[in-house]
Amino acid sequence: QVQLVESGGGLVQPGGSLRLSCAASGSISSIYAMGWYRQAPGNERELVAEITSGGSRNYADSVKGRFTISRDNAKNTVYLQMNSLKPEDTAVYYCNVVGTTLKVTFSSWGQGTQVTVSS
Repeated sequence: QVQLVESGGGLVQPGGSLRLSCAASGSISSIYAMGWYRQAPGNERELVAEITSGGSRNYADSVKGRFTISRDNAKNTVYLQMNSLKPEDTAVYYCNVVGTTLKVTFSSWGQGTQVTVSS
């Protein structure tokens, strides 16, 4: 079983910054990809950014140039540095990790962390 623990959400003014963290633990053999998704009220969950085991990054157009995803492989942790935040970035942010345990491939989700951008 794989557990994900997220932290770093909160309330910030427009133009401000936040850093999200997500640590994976459990019987993990390897991690293929780590990513962040978000879901605003009334909207579907959407990809914000993802990073592969090889370090390739993919961003939603709406966050390019403002958000940066990174990972610490030794700690099985993924980060999302969010700068120049806008009110439309307000959402619950979820991390997702895809990998393998000793027996199976998994895709696990974090519990979600609220990000609110408001003056």
